[in-house]
Amino acid sequence: MKHFYKLLSITVLLFLSVNTFAQLASVPARGSITGKVSSNDGKPAGYVNVQIVENNRRTLTKEDGTFSFHNLKSGEYTVKTSYVGLQVQSQKVIVTEGQTTKVDFILSENSSELNEVIIAGTHSQNLKPAAMGKIAIAPKDLPQSIQIISSQTITDQQASRLSDVLKNVNGIALGTTRGTTGENFFARGYSLGANNYFKNGARTNSGSLPETSTLESIEVLKGSAALLYGNVSSGAVINMVTKKPKFEYGAEVSMRAGSYDFYKPSADIYGPISKDLAFRVIGTYENAKSFRNTVKSDRYYVNPSLLYNISEKTSLLVQGDYLEYDLTPDFGIGSLGGKIPTTIGRSEFFNTVWAYNKGKQATASAELNHQFNANWKLNAIGSFQSFDRNYFSSERIQASEIGDWERKLSRQKTSEDYYTGQINLNGIFNTGSVKHTLLVGVDGDRYMNLTNTFNLSTSAVYDKINTLDPNKFVPRTDMPDTQILSSSKTPTDRVGLYFQDLIALSEKIKVLAGLRYSYQAVGVPKIHTVSTGETAKSTTVRARYEQAFSPRVGLVYQPLKTTSVFASYSNNFSPNSGVDINGDNMKASIIDQYEVGVKNELFDGKITANLSLYKIINHDFAQAVVLPNNEPTAAREFAGETTSDGLEIDLSGTIVSGLNFLAGYSYNFMRYTKTPGKPVNNVVGERIVGNTAHTANGTLFYTFSEGAVKGLKLGASAFYTGKRMAGWNNTYADLTSPTGSRLIPVGDFTTFDFTAGYSFKKLSLLAKVSNIGNTLNYYVHENYSINPIPPRQFMTTISYRF
Repeated sequence: MKHFYKLLSITVLLFLSVNTFAQLASVPARGSITGKVSSNDGKPAGYVNVQIVENNRRTLTKEDGTFSFHNLKSGEYTVKTSYVGLQVQSQKVIVTEGQTTKVDFILSENSSELNEVIIAGTHSQNLKPAAMGKIAIAPKDLPQSIQIISSQTITDQQASRLSDVLKNVNGIALGTTRGTTGENFFARGYSLGANNYFKNGARTNSGSLPETSTLESIEVLKGSAALLYGNVSSGAVINMVTKKPKFEYGAEVSMRAGSYDFYKPSADIYGPISKDLAFRVIGTYENAKSFRNTVKSDRYYVNPSLLYNISEKTSLLVQGDYLEYDLTPDFGIGSLGGKIPTTIGRSEFFNTVWAYNKGKQATASAELNHQFNANWKLNAIGSFQSFDRNYFSSERIQASEIGDWERKLSRQKTSEDYYTGQINLNGIFNTGSVKHTLLVGVDGDRYMNLTNTFNLSTSAVYDKINTLDPNKFVPRTDMPDTQILSSSKTPTDRVGLYFQDLIALSEKIKVLAGLRYSYQAVGVPKIHTVSTGETAKSTTVRARYEQAFSPRVGLVYQPLKTTSVFASYSNNFSPNSGVDINGDNMKASIIDQYEVGVKNELFDGKITANLSLYKIINHDFAQAVVLPNNEPTAAREFAGETTSDGLEIDLSGTIVSGLNFLAGYSYNFMRYTKTPGKPVNNVVGERIVGNTAHTANGTLFYTFSEGAVKGLKLGASAFYTGKRMAGWNNTYADLTSPTGSRLIPVGDFTTFDFTAGYSFKKLSLLAKVSNIGNTLNYYVHENYSINPIPPRQFMTTISYRF
């Protein structure tokens, strides 16, 4: 019934809004100001501040340099452009009700100089729209938390992995995967699964350790994004934005080197092919050893792209990338009697000497943008991605209290193909004095998963070693021969229809309302048996079909031009893969989220300060079944209801010219709030495993722009990860059993990094010492993959810009 009342409330709200529109339809339409800001060589100037002085209304120019103001009374206005490091310009314009006045600006800087200024500055987090929002709405107008990490932060921190970047995002806690074959993150208490990662707005596989050093930005949309993307986790969605072609020649080459034989050359080349066609090619190669004995990695990455301006109103962006890697699977120091060992060094390695994890990922996408007029735009994106993984390794370091461990092997060879498409129509229109910012869209994707079985028993013992005394046993060094017995191919199809309307009832009150219909079908696997050559559908797995409506409604109140207060409700369904202990398909989980917050721009937009509070209720929390001997199975079960409460604070900005900072703090408490009953069910009130209570981050960079030290850059970063629990959550029966709690407490830790660099003309040098205090702690997956954090390391990058 409560879902019915929520939907009823949304329906009433929409009815009242429509009724209001009808009453106001007779009010004369007010005037508008539109225009474009360009550099002095004719290139569009994106993300420049534009302000109406008389009423202090502000906006940022879009990537194509355009801007607009609507709902203006008749009269004379002063329009001003500004940005830190740019010459201020202003023009007087006359606005007449019912008409649009056009005004353009040409900056004194050329596009290259402007790009340097924009990169060096930090524009307000509350003003720049996120591409993953599918529509250009400033975050200050959205009843949802958004955080964007720019390419400048990625460059300054010399980040190569997604984890290097996301530790700057409050509310994101780092975890690990089995054997560190990928990275895992927790947002608002929820583990981010494969459905929560996107590249340029298209769903992508996260298991490949994506290359981030070459990205333009990383966007994090916190909380539920079900209305836009369907079946995603309630924690957050992450969008990786690649760099785009430019209509000017340029290039940059760099060499990064660091501790443990880390070497990474990179190149970035761009320019016009013709007046309407531009290109960009980015490539990197990475070769590295590790503080972990025997662990090493090789990575190749290339990212070509083309931008074709078909006409003044239509453009086509074609992008591709290819990543190939070979890294050592590493379960760290493992557990000792079910606990984290304190007598094993952080560099000790216990996998087989031949273990490998190889992967290839290729992506191709095309994005078409068409501007019908100043208010209506069509966007269409289609993409394809393939991902292949070849893995052979020992598994699960679960040594006895005296260190004895029988090594077992796991052989995997999988491939995944993604086909995705979406069409979005964006429109701005008025009904009377009420402004609408409308998004209507459809998306769909097909996911094809191929898995193989081998002639290798996962229960067979390969050999026996001792993690405390390596000389106790003689380990095997041969790699067993394996053959594929069968292949299983499973299709998943998804489609969604959605609409969203940002309704500006006045300059201070805005309502966001929307609804999505989602449909998902998981087909019956087709199994190919190698020995017979036959292919047939599985007789034990049934097809699964699910559908749901995901509503979203929010209220934004802006008492000041620089302050937004918001409250929102959203609902999403989360399909659960796998089967229960009886072999039946798992139904989808229904999740409700409530959020309130405030967004502020302080000191004329130089500082952004945002605060949000949330509550997320999962009415059917699904988890892996763990047998009494702590041995996990492939089966899953519903554990009852969980509730996740939390708080997030983020600060960013430019205190003075050249001094940029980024800081945040988050608290989360996700626990069981209802379970079916004792003694076999989970414990009400117990924190969910993997959930980090407190996280905090702070980064400060200052670049000297004058005097003898002009070009010198100094920076410092601090990252805090609070206490959390590993292992498995308890049942009431566990607490009374002789073995007791299955939880493994993991302590908190803080790391500090220091950076120094110098730029002279086109040459720059950047050096960093990370984890200065040589702090020791661990990321733990269940109780068998216990991986020490990196010790003190040195990293330096030298680059030259053409």
